[in-house]
Amino acid sequence: MKRLILAAILGALFVTATPVPAQDAKRAITKITGDLYRFQNNFHYSVFLVTADGIIATDPINPDAAKWLKGELKARFGVPVKYLIYSHDHRDHSAGGEVFAPEATVIAHERARAAIIGEQRPTAIPEVTFTDRMTVNLGGKSVELIYLGLSHSDNMIVMHFPQERALFTVDFVSVKRLPYKNLSDAYIPEWIDAVRKVEAMDFDILVPGHGPMGTKADATEHRQYLQALYAAVLDGARKGQSLDDMKKSITLEEFKHMSMYDKWRELNIEGVYRQVDLHRRGN
Repeated sequence: MKRLILAAILGALFVTATPVPAQDAKRAITKITGDLYRFQNNFHYSVFLVTADGIIATDPINPDAAKWLKGELKARFGVPVKYLIYSHDHRDHSAGGEVFAPEATVIAHERARAAIIGEQRPTAIPEVTFTDRMTVNLGGKSVELIYLGLSHSDNMIVMHFPQERALFTVDFVSVKRLPYKNLSDAYIPEWIDAVRKVEAMDFDILVPGHGPMGTKADATEHRQYLQALYAAVLDGARKGQSLDDMKKSITLEEFKHMSMYDKWRELNIEGVYRQVDLHRRGN
């Protein structure tokens, strides 16, 4: 129960970065493999799959980005977007869905739909939801939507493109980069267990929602970082260390090569400390 309350509080406090003006946005479409493409809007990425019968699109990011993408898809491929899939409810990925609805069927995890309605996210409400798994088929191609449990949020899913051997992980697994700041709306150590499930999946290309693409080895490194971070903070708490003490002593230098290490290491420690302090039952 305490975790559900915490998630609600953090979800309400979740703040996205100041948006870049539409006219200054960096946007691009690049091929990943086959008919699977990656859409960039500044520091955010989504993917889409082109078929003869239409397009399966994912996170719209924001209304301006979605409008740009919709125009590009029409000009380049000449087929409509038939499905729009949200990876999770957070505004910086889900906003702008109304640009594709009602022509496209909007899909998300059932918890994402509840959060979108409850938090009044500025996007189209999903028409179709699922709990554990769902497969979307279109034009002889498919994408598998998989819920791996609590992680970066309580409604994050991964999207597996089996024919392209690619996995879209959004904020859930990053490539050679620390998790975002103080881990708002995250669940530790469940996140670690969920990444282990990713490592057991059959894919070659790891596609995050931020930063460069990678491989399954990057998922393993991300999980190892989360494990080391959680273990160090838990150990510090059991030894009676303060948060300031931990920020100085927990260096995690074996991960120093990862992006945002200098800026987010202390924030990561702060996020895990908050959850450890809330949930552990010391003497």
